Amino acid sequence: MRPTIAVTKAHIDLPECREAVRMGRLVPDGNVLMSTGQSVVSKAAIEPVWYLPEVARRFGCTERKLRESVFRMTNGMYPELITRPDIKIFLPPIGGLTVYIWGDVDTIPDEDIELTIRVHDECNGSDVFGSDICTCRPYLTHAIEECIKTAQRGGAGVVIYFRKEGRSLGEVTKYLVYNTRKRQEGGDSAENYFNCTEQVAGVQDVSRLGSLRDSLHDFTPPPLYHF
Repeated sequence: MRPTIAVTKAHIDLPECREAVRMGRLVPDGNVLMSTGQSVVSKAAIEPVWYLPEVARRFGCTERKLRESVFRMTNGMYPELITRPDIKIFLPPIGGLTVYIWGDVDTIPDEDIELTIRVHDECNGSDVFGSDICTCRPYLTHAIEECIKTAQRGGAGVVIYFRKEGRSLGEVTKYLVYNTRKRQEGGDSAENYFNCTEQVAGVQDVSRLGSLRDSLHDFTPPPLYHF
């Protein structure tokens, strides 16, 4: 069961790419990258759709068990999970994703053609506003540079942008974690980063990439060259 998808084309204009052109890290070719620093991309917006029998098979449980678990975890918001077992499709209340593709989309399934991929969880503070407490945007813009270079070499560059703020923690929890990191003895430190998240949120801060396989499957990708 494939998710709902809409596709369009656009130009991306990032100050980091303009700087990369000025510094010589990127060279405009008039095809993938313009002299202005704008790059040409294809964009695919994807909303997840769950076919419950298949999801249950993946988890190694019965469909009934899956329905009961989702019903509890969503605080009973979707009674049809229990009352309508004949409905096999469920639209989960989770963020979708956007796939940005540089280069020829048709090259993605070819195992002999280079492919660069960045998987990125949404971070509004850094990605949009440039907040210095998080380094998400520099990771993202560096990945975009590498995607452009790969596309210019005849391959394809892909950024999969998950719309789930901070690995689905949400900004309120993220800010509480930020404050805990700053106030801890010895100040903020990389080695205690994940401990602070677990202390505040009660869960381990990890990127769960199980749904990555689905988004990549929609483009039938080859083995990954740069991940």
